[in-house]
Amino acid sequence: MGSQISSSGIEELASQTALYPQESLLAVKTTQKQLFIGLPKERDLDESRLVLTPEATSILTRNGHRICVETTAGQAAKFSDQAYSDAGATIVYSAKEAFEADIVLKVEPPTDEEIGYLKPGKTLISALQSAKLTHTYIEALNKRKITALAFELLQDKVGGMPVIRAMSEIAGNTVMLIAAEYLNSANNGRGIILGGITGVPPTKVVVLGSGTVAEYAARTAMGMGAEIKVFDRHIYRLRRLKYAVGHQIHTSTLETDLLAEALNRADVVVGAMRMEEGRSPIVVTNEMVSTMKPDSVIVDVSIDQGGCFETSEITTHRNPIFRKYGVIHYCVPNIASRVAHTATMALSHIFTPYLLEMGTLGGIDEMIFRNKWFMKGVYTYKGSVTNQHIARKFNMPHKDLNLLMAARL
Repeated sequence: MGSQISSSGIEELASQTALYPQESLLAVKTTQKQLFIGLPKERDLDESRLVLTPEATSILTRNGHRICVETTAGQAAKFSDQAYSDAGATIVYSAKEAFEADIVLKVEPPTDEEIGYLKPGKTLISALQSAKLTHTYIEALNKRKITALAFELLQDKVGGMPVIRAMSEIAGNTVMLIAAEYLNSANNGRGIILGGITGVPPTKVVVLGSGTVAEYAARTAMGMGAEIKVFDRHIYRLRRLKYAVGHQIHTSTLETDLLAEALNRADVVVGAMRMEEGRSPIVVTNEMVSTMKPDSVIVDVSIDQGGCFETSEITTHRNPIFRKYGVIHYCVPNIASRVAHTATMALSHIFTPYLLEMGTLGGIDEMIFRNKWFMKGVYTYKGSVTNQHIARKFNMPHKDLNLLMAARL
């Protein structure tokens, strides 16, 4: 009898429970817009970087996005076509096919021919390289109503410049290795070691600027035992650098006599001044360079923004140096391309979250107008120049994206 009652009670309870509201699994939110992303091969022989690694490609394709990669695009950075194909990308066999994507990601700004491959109204994300920028380039983008974003102008949510920061860290770490290379006797340099040994005075290094490049250059030089002096226009930046480095290093504002004296004694001078009003300020004149030691080394990391030495001229990885007043000048604008695998990974870690958010929000326009920090990277938008410095430089009409954003609200 007890077992019959128990069984009946369970059946009754089960029937009542069926009438209660039941929990259900929440549907996974799918991407609102599928992005079609193109990765063309860099045509410049000095450029070996790519914007996305195969691992990032796999993440994006698993989230429903399409990616096409031009064949051998990743070869110089040691990423194979097979790796991209295995990650879900489509391998295409011409630049034109890669440029047919809705969003084109590349490092070097596109050539005139490549701009012609871009579909009207689509998006380009690449470096801007203000030192090489021409009126014709901007006009060509506007004619095709391209929305173009620059690596150098992109910001993150806290106002930082992630691409500049990452590439500057790489450049700062690499710049002292470059200086050491050209100081040695094998390259007809001064024949001195970068650093110091017991009983021999240390190498004298001058760094112009106190940003990320300066920080990492100072760390590397100190690790080698060099004597360092850092110059900048702003005291607060110098204080911040000393705090970041964690060592007492010689710092000074850009007082002409002190700078001239330091240059006269320097073995290595690194130019890493930040861009102001569209280009880097020139702080070292021809006369100052002429007083430097023969076979001393200048590395102008700011050359892609105009350079901070009056004697600087853009060079390439194939022909990286020239001499002026007997001083060796290294003025290659894309130092990070010397370590293309590392640089590609750094770029990929920055852009993958951007692209995922872009797809979730519904595309590039939503990404721009919902995120003012991302909007900072836009310099042309559907036929109009939106960057004030560029508009002023080329005497072109300027459209404020903030006004367009206000109109959308």
